[in-house]
Amino acid sequence: MIRRTFAAFAILLIIGAMQSDALERPDTEFRIFQFPRNMIPRIDGETDDWDMIPDEYTIGIDQLVDTRQAAAIDTNNFDVEVKVGWVKGLNRLYFLYKAYDNYWNIDDPGRHSELFEVVVDSDLSGGTLLGVNHPAGDLLTPLEKYFSFHGVHAQNYHIYTPNKDKSFALIWGCQPWITEFPRANSETSYDFGHGESGTLIQEFWITPYDYAPHDGPEHAVESKLVENTIIGLSWSILEYDDDPLPGGRSEAAWTLSHTFDMIGNASSLCAFRLMPVEKELREPVEADWDFKIVDMDRRLVAFKDRSFGNITSWKWDFGDGTTSTEQHPIHTYEKAGTTYVVILDVSGPDGAAKFSRVWDVQIY
Repeated sequence: MIRRTFAAFAILLIIGAMQSDALERPDTEFRIFQFPRNMIPRIDGETDDWDMIPDEYTIGIDQLVDTRQAAAIDTNNFDVEVKVGWVKGLNRLYFLYKAYDNYWNIDDPGRHSELFEVVVDSDLSGGTLLGVNHPAGDLLTPLEKYFSFHGVHAQNYHIYTPNKDKSFALIWGCQPWITEFPRANSETSYDFGHGESGTLIQEFWITPYDYAPHDGPEHAVESKLVENTIIGLSWSILEYDDDPLPGGRSEAAWTLSHTFDMIGNASSLCAFRLMPVEKELREPVEADWDFKIVDMDRRLVAFKDRSFGNITSWKWDFGDGTTSTEQHPIHTYEKAGTTYVVILDVSGPDGAAKFSRVWDVQIY
């Protein structure tokens, strides 16, 4: 017990010391598109519900480097583009992976087929995610290192492209349950057979975790995705032809981080920002607000405007016959033991909008 407690303490010290500035390519920040809640993509292997995404979100092969053999980019041999999305309020990362290859190795029953290897570290805890590199060293056995550490704070997905006759992904870690629905979902479409050339579409979403233990989701902690924040994310695309290199290695490993160390070190990922919804996909003015009861005994409630657009005026109707024109008012209700309908009207040069909550504000 003492040994394990000390090891856990050592992990917290090391992980706590990791900062986001340890990410690779510090001068490059990629963007994750936010889907509006009424435009969440279907997982069907089609691309039509991704057409709304501006071109600047697309990450192509020009952003990748072959860390296996330093091959030059030849789009007649291999080409790829990736789009990443999210939905505010859902702790999911959505991916659209589109790839062309002049030789698809899809009949290998093991892992030596085309792989899209994704590593995600949403809370930027950083550091190694491999059991063999556990910071406790000899304090733990190899199995203890694996089941207490491998993929627990950052996850590595070996995604088969396509996943013919096998699971959607191999998890390089102690928690294969993270690939199972409702924690992940995937669908693929392609126009080729084994050994042929062609194009593949792989559409999927995954749930990132700050803590993903080996024994299942009951004690897991999902990463909370927050607008305008940075997460750690990268991928490596392992390209196999008809004859893998010695040891089953791929002919190429096209890597976004420009270092293959990213497969097992969360500090070697790239910075990805969770973007707001694009203005073109919103109304010019949208009313929204939230509230918090500061002191129930004094019936004191703080209201927070969350409206969108160029807004110059606010009018609050607190439901008790009183109003306010402040943006973020604090209001004292005189009467307890009731519920209130609260309405916010906002307006500006681009229009007006209204939003109400019915009986959400309850004063006892």
